[in-house]
Amino acid sequence: MLRQYFDRRTVTGLFAIIIVAGTIFYSNYLANKIAAEERQKVEQWVEAGLFLISAPEGADTKLSSLIRNEQKSIPIIETDEKDSIISWINLDTNLIREDSDYLIKKLSAFKKARDPIILQVGSSPKYYNKYYYGNSDLLREVRYYPMIQLLIVGLFIILIIFSILLRNKSTQNQVWAGMAKETAHQLGTPVSSLQAWVEMLKETNKEPDIVREMEKDVERLKLVSDRFGKIGSTPMLVDTDLVQQLISMTDYMKRRAADKVQFDLTLNNIQEYNLPVSPQLFDWVIENLLRNALDAMEGKGRIHIELRDERNIGIIEISDTGKGIPRVLWSQIFKPGFTTKKRGWGLGLSLSKRIIEEYHKGNIYIKHSDLGKGTTFRIELRKKVLS
Repeated sequence: MLRQYFDRRTVTGLFAIIIVAGTIFYSNYLANKIAAEERQKVEQWVEAGLFLISAPEGADTKLSSLIRNEQKSIPIIETDEKDSIISWINLDTNLIREDSDYLIKKLSAFKKARDPIILQVGSSPKYYNKYYYGNSDLLREVRYYPMIQLLIVGLFIILIIFSILLRNKSTQNQVWAGMAKETAHQLGTPVSSLQAWVEMLKETNKEPDIVREMEKDVERLKLVSDRFGKIGSTPMLVDTDLVQQLISMTDYMKRRAADKVQFDLTLNNIQEYNLPVSPQLFDWVIENLLRNALDAMEGKGRIHIELRDERNIGIIEISDTGKGIPRVLWSQIFKPGFTTKKRGWGLGLSLSKRIIEEYHKGNIYIKHSDLGKGTTFRIELRKKVLS
Protein backbone atom coordinates (compact mmCIF):
# COMPACT_ATOMS: atom_id res chain seq x y z
CA MET A 1 0.00 0.00 0.00
CA LEU A 2 2.70 2.48 1.02
CA ARG A 3 4.83 1.49 -1.96
CA GLN A 4 1.91 2.04 -4.34
CA TYR A 5 1.30 5.46 -2.76
CA PHE A 6 4.88 6.55 -3.37
CA ASP A 7 4.79 5.07 -6.90
CA ARG A 8 1.70 7.12 -7.71
CA ARG A 9 3.31 10.25 -6.34
CA THR A 10 6.46 9.60 -8.40
CA VAL A 11 4.51 9.03 -11.60
CA THR A 12 2.41 12.14 -10.98
CA GLY A 13 5.54 14.19 -10.31
CA LEU A 14 7.26 12.94 -13.47
CA PHE A 15 4.13 13.61 -15.51
CA ALA A 16 3.99 17.18 -14.18
CA ILE A 17 7.68 17.71 -14.97
CA ILE A 18 7.18 16.42 -18.52
CA ILE A 19 4.21 18.76 -19.06
CA VAL A 20 6.11 21.79 -17.74
CA ALA A 21 9.26 20.90 -19.73
CA GLY A 22 7.21 20.40 -22.90
CA THR A 23 5.47 23.74 -22.41
CA ILE A 24 8.77 25.54 -21.83
CA PHE A 25 10.29 23.91 -24.92
CA TYR A 26 7.31 24.85 -27.09
CA SER A 27 7.19 28.41 -25.68
CA ASN A 28 10.88 28.79 -26.45
CA TYR A 29 10.27 27.49 -29.99
CA LEU A 30 7.46 30.03 -30.49
CA ALA A 31 9.60 32.84 -29.07
CA ASN A 32 12.46 32.05 -31.47
CA LYS A 33 10.03 31.87 -34.38
CA ILE A 34 8.46 35.23 -33.48
CA ALA A 35 11.94 36.74 -32.98
CA ALA A 36 12.96 35.63 -36.50
CA GLU A 37 9.78 37.07 -37.97
CA GLU A 38 10.30 40.36 -36.13
CA ARG A 39 13.85 40.68 -37.45
CA GLN A 40 12.50 40.11 -40.92
CA LYS A 41 9.92 42.84 -40.35
CA VAL A 42 12.60 45.27 -39.17
CA GLU A 43 14.72 44.47 -42.22
CA GLN A 44 11.70 45.12 -44.46
CA TRP A 45 11.05 48.37 -42.59
CA VAL A 46 14.65 49.49 -43.12
CA GLU A 47 14.59 48.54 -46.83
CA ALA A 48 11.25 50.30 -47.29
CA GLY A 49 12.73 53.46 -45.79
CA LEU A 50 15.71 53.28 -48.10
CA PHE A 51 13.44 52.79 -51.09
CA LEU A 52 11.33 55.81 -50.17
CA ILE A 53 14.47 57.94 -49.98
CA SER A 54 16.13 56.70 -53.14
CA ALA A 55 13.11 55.85 -55.35
CA PRO A 56 13.11 57.59 -58.74
CA GLU A 57 10.38 60.08 -59.49
CA GLY A 58 7.14 58.41 -60.46
CA ALA A 59 7.96 55.07 -58.81
CA ASP A 60 5.19 53.27 -56.91
CA THR A 61 5.95 53.77 -53.19
CA LYS A 62 2.60 52.64 -51.79
CA LEU A 63 3.89 49.27 -50.53
CA SER A 64 6.98 50.81 -48.89
CA SER A 65 4.84 53.50 -47.25
CA LEU A 66 2.44 50.83 -46.00
CA ILE A 67 5.32 48.79 -44.51
CA ARG A 68 6.69 51.87 -42.75
CA ASN A 69 3.31 52.99 -41.43
CA GLU A 70 2.19 49.55 -40.28
CA GLN A 71 5.25 49.04 -38.10
CA LYS A 72 3.78 49.97 -34.72
CA SER A 73 4.78 47.07 -32.46
CA ILE A 74 8.59 46.77 -32.54
CA PRO A 75 10.65 49.55 -30.88
CA ILE A 76 13.52 50.66 -33.14
CA ILE A 77 16.39 53.13 -32.61
CA GLU A 78 18.35 54.41 -35.63
CA THR A 79 21.99 55.50 -35.10
CA ASP A 80 24.94 56.47 -37.23
CA GLU A 81 28.19 54.52 -37.42
CA LYS A 82 29.27 56.07 -34.10
CA ASP A 83 26.05 55.03 -32.38
CA SER A 84 24.79 58.59 -32.14
CA ILE A 85 20.99 58.43 -32.06
CA ILE A 86 19.28 59.77 -35.19
CA SER A 87 15.66 58.71 -34.76
CA TRP A 88 13.39 56.19 -33.08
CA ILE A 89 9.89 54.72 -33.28
CA ASN A 90 7.49 52.87 -30.95
CA LEU A 91 9.01 54.19 -27.73
CA ASP A 92 7.16 56.02 -24.95
CA THR A 93 7.48 59.74 -25.72
CA ASN A 94 6.41 60.68 -22.18
CA LEU A 95 9.31 58.71 -20.69
CA ILE A 96 11.68 60.25 -23.23
CA ARG A 97 10.62 63.74 -22.10
CA GLU A 98 10.82 62.89 -18.40
CA ASP A 99 14.18 61.06 -18.50
CA SER A 100 16.98 62.47 -20.63
CA ASP A 101 18.87 59.17 -20.41
CA TYR A 102 15.90 57.01 -21.36
CA LEU A 103 16.94 56.62 -25.03
CA ILE A 104 20.53 55.85 -24.07
CA LYS A 105 19.39 53.17 -21.64
CA LYS A 106 17.11 51.63 -24.25
CA LEU A 107 19.89 51.69 -26.84
CA SER A 108 22.22 49.92 -24.41
CA ALA A 109 19.56 47.27 -23.72
CA PHE A 110 18.93 46.73 -27.46
CA LYS A 111 22.67 46.33 -28.07
CA LYS A 112 22.92 43.59 -25.47
CA ALA A 113 19.90 41.78 -26.85
CA ARG A 114 20.95 41.34 -30.50
CA ASP A 115 23.10 42.59 -33.37
CA PRO A 116 21.82 45.61 -35.31
CA ILE A 117 20.74 45.78 -38.93
CA ILE A 118 23.30 47.84 -40.85
CA LEU A 119 22.47 50.01 -43.85
CA GLN A 120 25.22 51.71 -45.84
CA VAL A 121 24.63 55.38 -46.57
CA GLY A 122 25.95 56.65 -49.90
CA SER A 123 28.88 55.18 -51.75
CA SER A 124 31.46 55.43 -48.96
CA PRO A 125 31.78 52.40 -46.64
CA LYS A 126 32.72 54.77 -43.84
CA TYR A 127 29.19 55.97 -43.47
CA TYR A 128 26.34 53.71 -42.50
CA ASN A 129 23.33 53.64 -40.23
CA LYS A 130 22.55 51.00 -37.64
CA TYR A 131 19.11 49.91 -36.55
CA TYR A 132 18.79 48.48 -33.05
CA TYR A 133 15.46 47.07 -31.98
CA GLY A 134 13.82 45.49 -28.97
CA ASN A 135 11.08 42.95 -28.38
CA SER A 136 7.45 43.54 -29.21
CA ASP A 137 4.83 43.09 -26.49
CA LEU A 138 3.87 39.74 -28.01
CA LEU A 139 7.42 38.41 -27.88
CA ARG A 140 7.88 39.58 -24.29
CA GLU A 141 4.68 37.84 -23.25
CA VAL A 142 5.72 34.60 -24.95
CA ARG A 143 9.16 34.71 -23.28
CA TYR A 144 7.65 35.41 -19.85
CA TYR A 145 4.94 32.77 -20.23
CA PRO A 146 7.11 29.80 -19.04
CA MET A 147 8.14 31.73 -15.93
CA ILE A 148 4.52 32.60 -15.14
CA GLN A 149 3.56 28.98 -15.74
CA LEU A 150 6.33 27.75 -13.43
CA LEU A 151 5.12 30.17 -10.76
CA ILE A 152 1.54 28.92 -11.11
CA VAL A 153 2.67 25.28 -11.05
CA GLY A 154 4.84 26.01 -8.00
CA LEU A 155 1.93 27.63 -6.16
CA PHE A 156 -0.29 24.71 -7.15
CA ILE A 157 2.25 22.21 -5.79
CA ILE A 158 2.54 24.20 -2.54
CA LEU A 159 -1.26 24.20 -2.26
CA ILE A 160 -1.38 20.43 -2.79
CA ILE A 161 1.36 19.83 -0.19
CA PHE A 162 -0.43 22.11 2.28
CA SER A 163 -3.74 20.29 1.75
CA ILE A 164 -2.02 16.90 2.19
CA LEU A 165 -0.42 18.09 5.43
CA LEU A 166 -3.78 19.35 6.69
CA ARG A 167 -5.42 16.07 5.75
CA ASN A 168 -2.68 14.06 7.44
CA LYS A 169 -2.93 16.23 10.54
CA SER A 170 -6.71 15.82 10.58
CA THR A 171 -6.33 12.05 10.20
CA GLN A 172 -3.67 12.00 12.92
CA ASN A 173 -5.92 13.99 15.24
CA GLN A 174 -8.78 11.56 14.64
CA VAL A 175 -6.50 8.60 15.38
CA TRP A 176 -5.25 10.27 18.55
CA ALA A 177 -8.74 11.10 19.72
CA GLY A 178 -10.01 7.60 18.92
CA MET A 179 -7.07 5.96 20.68
CA ALA A 180 -7.48 8.19 23.74
CA LYS A 181 -11.21 7.59 24.03
CA GLU A 182 -10.77 3.85 23.53
CA THR A 183 -8.12 3.84 26.27
CA ALA A 184 -10.51 5.69 28.59
CA HIS A 185 -13.24 3.20 27.74
CA GLN A 186 -10.98 0.21 28.40
CA LEU A 187 -9.87 1.66 31.73
CA GLY A 188 -13.44 2.29 32.82
CA THR A 189 -14.38 -1.33 33.55
CA PRO A 190 -11.39 -2.34 35.72
CA VAL A 191 -11.51 0.99 37.57
CA SER A 192 -15.18 0.48 38.43
CA SER A 193 -14.41 -3.06 39.57
CA LEU A 194 -11.52 -1.86 41.75
CA GLN A 195 -13.75 0.78 43.32
CA ALA A 196 -16.24 -1.91 44.27
CA TRP A 197 -13.53 -4.07 45.85
CA VAL A 198 -12.21 -1.07 47.82
CA GLU A 199 -15.71 -0.40 49.17
CA MET A 200 -16.02 -4.05 50.21
CA LEU A 201 -12.65 -3.91 51.99
CA LYS A 202 -13.73 -0.74 53.82
CA GLU A 203 -16.77 -2.55 55.18
CA THR A 204 -14.64 -5.38 56.59
CA ASN A 205 -12.39 -2.88 58.44
CA LYS A 206 -9.36 -5.00 57.66
CA GLU A 207 -5.99 -3.46 56.85
CA PRO A 208 -7.20 0.18 56.75
CA ASP A 209 -3.75 1.46 55.67
CA ILE A 210 -3.72 -0.85 52.67
CA VAL A 211 -7.27 0.16 51.81
CA ARG A 212 -6.34 3.84 51.89
CA GLU A 213 -3.38 3.28 49.57
CA MET A 214 -5.51 1.20 47.23
CA GLU A 215 -8.09 3.97 47.21
CA LYS A 216 -5.43 6.50 46.22
CA ASP A 217 -4.33 4.31 43.33
CA VAL A 218 -7.91 3.83 42.18
CA GLU A 219 -8.46 7.60 42.27
CA ARG A 220 -5.29 7.95 40.23
CA LEU A 221 -6.61 5.51 37.65
CA LYS A 222 -9.86 7.44 37.49
CA LEU A 223 -7.87 10.62 36.87
CA VAL A 224 -5.89 8.96 34.07
CA SER A 225 -9.11 7.68 32.49
CA ASP A 226 -10.66 11.14 32.77
CA ARG A 227 -7.63 12.71 31.09
CA PHE A 228 -7.77 10.34 28.13
CA GLY A 229 -11.51 10.92 27.84
CA LYS A 230 -10.93 14.66 27.39
CA ILE A 231 -8.51 14.20 24.46
CA GLY A 232 -10.31 14.79 21.19
CA SER A 233 -13.04 16.98 22.65
CA THR A 234 -12.86 20.62 23.69
CA PRO A 235 -12.22 20.68 27.45
CA MET A 236 -13.98 23.06 29.80
CA LEU A 237 -11.54 25.74 31.00
CA VAL A 238 -12.20 27.04 34.48
CA ASP A 239 -10.37 29.57 36.64
CA THR A 240 -7.90 27.43 38.58
CA ASP A 241 -5.30 28.34 41.17
CA LEU A 242 -2.03 27.31 39.54
CA VAL A 243 -0.20 27.71 42.85
CA GLN A 244 -2.16 24.86 44.38
CA GLN A 245 -1.91 22.81 41.20
CA LEU A 246 1.89 23.12 41.14
CA ILE A 247 2.22 22.39 44.86
CA SER A 248 0.03 19.32 44.51
CA MET A 249 1.89 17.93 41.48
CA THR A 250 5.29 18.66 43.04
CA ASP A 251 4.33 16.79 46.22
CA TYR A 252 2.93 13.91 44.18
CA MET A 253 6.13 13.51 42.14
CA LYS A 254 8.36 13.93 45.22
CA ARG A 255 6.85 10.80 46.75
CA ARG A 256 7.64 8.84 43.60
CA ALA A 257 11.17 10.14 43.01
CA ALA A 258 14.49 8.80 44.27
CA ASP A 259 15.87 10.16 47.55
CA LYS A 260 18.75 11.88 45.75
CA VAL A 261 16.41 14.05 43.65
CA GLN A 262 15.76 17.51 45.08
CA PHE A 263 12.58 19.49 44.18
CA ASP A 264 12.48 23.29 44.41
CA LEU A 265 9.28 25.27 43.86
CA THR A 266 9.63 29.05 43.40
CA LEU A 267 6.37 31.02 43.46
CA ASN A 268 7.87 34.55 43.55
CA ASN A 269 5.61 35.63 46.44
CA ILE A 270 2.49 34.66 44.49
CA GLN A 271 -0.12 33.44 46.99
CA GLU A 272 -2.88 32.69 44.52
CA TYR A 273 -2.79 32.70 40.71
CA ASN A 274 -6.01 31.91 38.85
CA LEU A 275 -5.91 31.19 35.13
CA PRO A 276 -8.46 29.50 32.82
CA VAL A 277 -7.25 25.91 32.45
CA SER A 278 -8.50 22.35 32.47
CA PRO A 279 -7.13 21.18 35.86
CA GLN A 280 -6.80 17.51 34.88
CA LEU A 281 -5.07 18.23 31.58
CA PHE A 282 -2.83 20.91 33.09
CA ASP A 283 -1.72 18.43 35.77
CA TRP A 284 -0.99 15.92 33.01
CA VAL A 285 1.36 18.36 31.28
CA ILE A 286 3.23 19.15 34.50
CA GLU A 287 3.46 15.45 35.33
CA ASN A 288 4.86 14.66 31.85
CA LEU A 289 7.52 17.36 32.18
CA LEU A 290 8.49 16.26 35.68
CA ARG A 291 8.70 12.61 34.61
CA ASN A 292 10.94 13.60 31.69
CA ALA A 293 13.13 15.55 34.08
CA LEU A 294 13.42 12.54 36.39
CA ASP A 295 14.32 10.27 33.47
CA ALA A 296 16.96 12.73 32.28
CA MET A 297 18.65 12.84 35.72
CA GLU A 298 18.61 9.06 36.22
CA GLY A 299 17.90 9.17 39.96
CA LYS A 300 20.13 12.06 41.03
CA GLY A 301 19.91 15.85 40.62
CA ARG A 302 17.68 18.87 41.10
CA ILE A 303 14.35 19.87 39.59
CA HIS A 304 13.32 23.51 39.81
CA ILE A 305 9.72 24.62 39.14
CA GLU A 306 9.05 28.35 38.91
CA LEU A 307 5.83 30.34 38.48
CA ARG A 308 6.03 33.93 37.21
CA ASP A 309 3.55 36.60 36.19
CA GLU A 310 4.46 38.67 33.12
CA ARG A 311 1.85 41.13 31.86
CA ASN A 312 -0.83 39.13 30.02
CA ILE A 313 0.66 35.68 30.49
CA GLY A 314 1.50 33.27 33.25
CA ILE A 315 4.82 31.47 32.92
CA ILE A 316 5.81 28.09 34.33
CA GLU A 317 9.39 26.94 33.87
CA ILE A 318 10.60 23.45 34.77
CA SER A 319 14.37 22.95 34.86
CA ASP A 320 16.45 19.88 35.57
CA THR A 321 20.13 19.06 35.95
CA GLY A 322 19.97 16.09 33.61
CA LYS A 323 21.86 15.12 30.48
CA GLY A 324 20.35 17.82 28.26
CA ILE A 325 18.92 17.67 24.74
CA PRO A 326 21.02 18.24 21.58
CA ARG A 327 19.94 21.35 19.69
CA VAL A 328 19.18 19.33 16.54
CA LEU A 329 16.46 17.44 18.44
CA TRP A 330 14.64 20.46 19.85
CA SER A 331 12.16 20.52 16.98
CA GLN A 332 11.66 16.74 17.07
CA ILE A 333 10.85 16.00 20.69
CA PHE A 334 7.24 17.23 20.48
CA LYS A 335 6.43 14.98 17.51
CA PRO A 336 4.35 11.85 18.14
CA GLY A 337 6.46 8.71 18.49
CA PHE A 338 9.76 10.51 19.14
CA THR A 339 11.53 9.13 22.21
CA THR A 340 15.06 8.46 23.41
CA LYS A 341 13.85 5.92 25.96
CA LYS A 342 13.88 2.16 25.51
CA ARG A 343 10.27 1.96 26.66
CA GLY A 344 7.23 4.11 25.97
CA TRP A 345 5.39 5.37 22.92
CA GLY A 346 6.89 8.86 22.80
CA LEU A 347 3.50 10.55 23.25
CA GLY A 348 4.00 12.45 26.52
CA LEU A 349 5.51 15.67 25.14
CA SER A 350 3.36 15.49 22.02
CA LEU A 351 0.22 15.31 24.15
CA SER A 352 1.55 18.12 26.33
CA LYS A 353 2.02 20.35 23.27
CA ARG A 354 -1.48 19.55 22.05
CA ILE A 355 -3.00 20.31 25.46
CA ILE A 356 -1.18 23.63 25.91
CA GLU A 357 -1.30 24.98 22.35
CA GLU A 358 -4.58 23.63 20.96
CA TYR A 359 -6.76 23.49 24.07
CA HIS A 360 -5.32 26.40 26.08
CA LYS A 361 -4.00 28.56 23.18
CA GLY A 362 -0.66 28.87 24.95
CA ASN A 363 2.92 27.93 24.12
CA ILE A 364 5.28 25.19 25.28
CA TYR A 365 8.88 24.93 24.16
CA ILE A 366 12.47 24.31 25.23
CA LYS A 367 13.83 27.57 26.60
CA HIS A 368 17.40 26.26 26.70
CA SER A 369 19.30 23.03 27.10
CA ASP A 370 22.98 22.31 27.64
CA LEU A 371 24.44 18.85 27.20
CA GLY A 372 25.52 17.47 30.56
CA LYS A 373 23.97 20.41 32.44
CA GLY A 374 20.23 20.18 32.00
CA THR A 375 17.11 21.45 30.25
CA THR A 376 14.47 24.11 30.87
CA PHE A 377 10.96 23.77 29.48
CA ARG A 378 8.76 26.84 29.39
CA ILE A 379 4.95 27.02 29.40
CA GLU A 380 3.15 30.27 28.59
CA LEU A 381 -0.56 30.56 29.40
CA ARG A 382 -2.76 33.51 28.56
CA LYS A 383 -4.70 35.16 31.35
CA LYS A 384 -7.62 35.31 28.94
CA VAL A 385 -7.91 32.50 26.40
CA LEU A 386 -8.85 33.73 22.90
CA SER A 387 -11.50 31.64 21.18
